[in-house]
Amino acid sequence: MNYLEDIKVIFRKLIPGKYGYHGDYENWITAQQICSGYGAENIVEKVKEATLKVKNGEAIYERDSVLFNEVEYSWPLLSALMWVAAKNKRKINVIDFGGSLGSSYFQNKQFLDTIEVKWNIIEQEGFVKLGQEFIQGSHVNFFYSVEEAVSRNGLPDLLIIACTLPYLKQPYDSLVGLMKYNIPHLIIDNTPFNYEPRDRITIQKVPPEIYSASYPCWFLDYKKVVETISETYIVVSEHENDSSIYLDGRRINYKGFLAKIKSQEA
Repeated sequence: MNYLEDIKVIFRKLIPGKYGYHGDYENWITAQQICSGYGAENIVEKVKEATLKVKNGEAIYERDSVLFNEVEYSWPLLSALMWVAAKNKRKINVIDFGGSLGSSYFQNKQFLDTIEVKWNIIEQEGFVKLGQEFIQGSHVNFFYSVEEAVSRNGLPDLLIIACTLPYLKQPYDSLVGLMKYNIPHLIIDNTPFNYEPRDRITIQKVPPEIYSASYPCWFLDYKKVVETISETYIVVSEHENDSSIYLDGRRINYKGFLAKIKSQEA
């Protein structure tokens, strides 16, 4: 880090913005008690309205209820989807864990339309109900649990966890639980990790022009996450995304990795 960047970091830390990521909380419950939460009705409804515009061709792409005039691809995720599909004769069965109302599916729909797709989204109750009523179709389905998705559509080829781990109360327990299904491929994508070698709990305050909300947010130790999955998976590739945020005045790039199950041939 050069001198000018050092000054910028100090300035951002001394004069933090009102919105973004703040604090260093002892535990999840303490942070949660002063937050509104992600499942609030206003959030779910706003995401629904934006997603329907994308589905109906009135908008190009949606992320966190915000509409965009052009798709902002996560090329590592798209590459993983196409790679796994190529290995499976142009077919792919996906579990999108924490996939909202299908942001990643609609983001990549232009490419997914060229292959045979089953896209299974696991979400909170409010999202599942709206998804089943307004979004669900021949390729996209919504479920309350992985068990339900697997019993309906079989074992998936790829597990996607895109910017979801930070919002789970017990992210490592959730990872271990998901690993028990022995899904052949796993991608953790578009996730901010702590710049220090430790796990940290913050509170994220969302700007009101997006929606009024606040919720606990982990900044996990990247190496610890890799170690957690290493008993079952081998990391195939690591990547950085174009997205970034600021924590303590420091810019943190979102990143992730693609992994395959150890029992699987290359």
